Amino acid sequence: MDNVDFRSMDFKEVIEKLITSEDSPGIPEAIDRLFMDVENINRESMAEIQDAQVEEMAVNLWNWAVTKRVGLVITVDDKAKLRHVACRLMSMCEGSAASEEALRRQILMNMKTGKGWVDVGNPVVADEFFQATMAGLEQLYNNIMQKSSTESHLTTQKIAVERDVFKVLSYQAESAIAQDNFQRASACVLRCKDMLMRLPKMIRYLHILCYNFGVETYLQNKFEECAFWLSQSYDVGKIENSSVEPEMLAKALRLLATAYLDWDDREYYDKALHAINLANKEYLNPAGLLLKMKIILNGETTNEELLEAVMDMLYLAMPLDFYLNIVKLLMDHERESIGFYFLKIVCERFKSSENIGKALLFHIDILFQRKEELLAKDKIEEIIIGHQTGRQLTVQALGYLHDILWEKAAKSFELQNYADALIWYCYSLRVYECDQRDLNLAKLKRNIASCYLRLKQVDKAKEALAEAEQYDPANVFTQFYSFKIAIIDGNSERALQAITTLDNLLASEDPEKNELLPDRGASIMLLSLAAKFALENGQQTAAEKALQYLAKYSQDLQQALTSLKCLFRLAYPKVSEMPESEEKMQEMDRLLTCLNTALLKLTQCFRGTALPSDSMVNEAHWFRKIAWNLAVQSAKDLVRMREFFMLSYKISQFCPCDEVVLTSQKTCLLMASSLDLQQGRRASTPFEQTMLLNRALEQIHKCREVWNLLKETGNFSNDPCETLLLLYEFEVKVKQNDPLLDSFLEPVWEQPDIESKTLETIASLAMETPAYYPSIALKALKMALLLHKKKESFDVFKYSKCMHSLIKLLVPDGVPSAELCPLEEVWGYFEDALSFINQNEAYPEVEILMLMVKSWNTGIYMYGSGMCVSAEKWCGLGLRFLARLGPSLKGNYETQMNILYSQLVGALEQNKGSCFREE
Repeated sequence: MDNVDFRSMDFKEVIEKLITSEDSPGIPEAIDRLFMDVENINRESMAEIQDAQVEEMAVNLWNWAVTKRVGLVITVDDKAKLRHVACRLMSMCEGSAASEEALRRQILMNMKTGKGWVDVGNPVVADEFFQATMAGLEQLYNNIMQKSSTESHLTTQKIAVERDVFKVLSYQAESAIAQDNFQRASACVLRCKDMLMRLPKMIRYLHILCYNFGVETYLQNKFEECAFWLSQSYDVGKIENSSVEPEMLAKALRLLATAYLDWDDREYYDKALHAINLANKEYLNPAGLLLKMKIILNGETTNEELLEAVMDMLYLAMPLDFYLNIVKLLMDHERESIGFYFLKIVCERFKSSENIGKALLFHIDILFQRKEELLAKDKIEEIIIGHQTGRQLTVQALGYLHDILWEKAAKSFELQNYADALIWYCYSLRVYECDQRDLNLAKLKRNIASCYLRLKQVDKAKEALAEAEQYDPANVFTQFYSFKIAIIDGNSERALQAITTLDNLLASEDPEKNELLPDRGASIMLLSLAAKFALENGQQTAAEKALQYLAKYSQDLQQALTSLKCLFRLAYPKVSEMPESEEKMQEMDRLLTCLNTALLKLTQCFRGTALPSDSMVNEAHWFRKIAWNLAVQSAKDLVRMREFFMLSYKISQFCPCDEVVLTSQKTCLLMASSLDLQQGRRASTPFEQTMLLNRALEQIHKCREVWNLLKETGNFSNDPCETLLLLYEFEVKVKQNDPLLDSFLEPVWEQPDIESKTLETIASLAMETPAYYPSIALKALKMALLLHKKKESFDVFKYSKCMHSLIKLLVPDGVPSAELCPLEEVWGYFEDALSFINQNEAYPEVEILMLMVKSWNTGIYMYGSGMCVSAEKWCGLGLRFLARLGPSLKGNYETQMNILYSQLVGALEQNKGSCFREE
């Protein structure tokens, strides 16, 4: 039935489909379709269907509705609609009432349908069916009277019809009440009442119906109608003594008395009193007696009459609570003299009862309400002495006594009357001296300690708190007061210990599972109070610790951020003046933790916020600057410096991306990458180095993204960022032996504006352990030399440094690398250097010395290898460099080198024939 389109079906098809369904989402749709269509259908429109078929459809539809449980398949409204449709179909059949059986069935269906509409709140439609029912009953009655039958059979059938008429009248009364038609409802009920002598079994039903009408109208403040219905309920119940229980009659009368009292307690006083007297006569219970007392108190009753009335109640053997309620009524109506007198008698009467404590506490409560504190204290003394000497209170009474005393103490404390608060707490303590079974004793001791602290009696406060700690050490309030006492004593170590214990309690306990942990919000507020108290007493270190934990646990994000800002304002000046030491490192670690907390809180602030407020953005700016400043302060600690720079970067992401913020982000990422590379060079294990290099590479990529955004905001042609990113990334790739290194360098070689210094750095990194890329180094140095030569303002010093690196690469340890570069090309670089030396007097002498040594050693190496001609050539080159040295250095080498060179030339002349001839 899920996919059936009922709009394409005719009326009959819908019914047939519906009654074959068990449970389907389409049922409500089908019911609504039938209900809407049935009013537009008449017998002529269904002429092709015989009466028997129509009747069968109606009966089947009715039975299907009756068998379906409301709520599981159809609603009460749906059930009423189905009955409505079935009744309409049945009325279309010309012979539907031809037989007595058919007529009775139609009467039943109309009656049930009308009642269904009343129950779902549609009394107007219901009335149509009730009228049809009455017409059917009249027809049935006439049919019965026309038939010949025995007298007894006729009487039985007439009573059955009358019973149905009674039901319809009661239903019509319900409909009238729903339509706020009191006249019609009362007329229907009075007709029912007249029928009760013939239908005694309906007495209870009509009694309850009238009572329910009374309750409904009472709730609507229709007291006149309410009085009528409740009076009728009582009258109907009294028709036959055994039909309605006395308790039910008394219940109706009590509500009647209440209605009179609420209607007008003066005009209807006598009626209210008469009703309650009748109720108590029918069935005496505490509710009736209390109501009677309330009515009497609303009248002009003298104290003597009132006293007589309450004293009469003492003979009724009611429970204690009843008499205490009488006292309360007397007090509420300002009959205090009688109330206190009666209470005294009640206490005397119940003095041996285990519940006497309840009466005594009630007495104390009333005295407090009347501001009779001295009398209340006397009564408390009496109770405590009795409790200590064997007349012990029940557990419930003890709890109530403590509640009274603590409430008084709390009010005095709030009014800053700490001495008075202490008196009330001490009363409670005297009770606990006999019963130390729960943790409230620890709470009491803490409250007493708090009072002593306010009264500047620190020693007594310590004593009370020490006892509280014995009973409940794992309590945040115990630690808070311990912290306060330590601050007052100037004991920083003890204060820090207390605040750390408080932190551990908050961190380790699950607030949803731990019943001993107080409200978490209140516990966190203690940290705020602790910080404030420490600052007021000049204990900065303890205050900082409290602020740190407050920021950590506070769910109020603004409170957390404010706490952190306060902490940094206290700690930063102190840290900036500290010498490098273990203490400074610990303090830096603490501030690093606090900044991470700030990052977490800011993340929570900005999460899901499309347009953050200016104040939130300002908070982010403040913390990113603090992180930056702390990074600068950590110049000698690379690890912490890197952490602070990264925190500054992360926090800056909550700020609008203007030029200032982007510049800050770029610098933070560059510094973090540089620091990771430095740490990577010093790494003790390959794993550590790989981790640091990968992290640096990730930061380099982020920095490049930021740099690209920054370049869109202005001209940054003088900014070295691009070069640094290139060098940092090259260092990572070269040390990780990246197989795509050549591809990475291709665009670098082609850059038209690349600087010689950048190329020299690439060369250096290419040969820095564990990297070994001599071909890359050679290419970079050759390009760098070429750039030096092309410069308009030739820098001899920079050229010499570049040449130094090239020669060192090509001639390591005096042995030329023929695989890396042909010997002739190496010779050319030496010649170029010599040419520049000859043209520039400012060429560094130490570099000339290096060239001399390298060329001379190369010659010696070749001589040892049997290449005499090349040896003489290289040694001769060395002498040419020697000639460019200053007198001092030249004197150190000249004699020995000339001697050796002469020997080399001589040996070469003597062995011309046997010496190896180079190509």
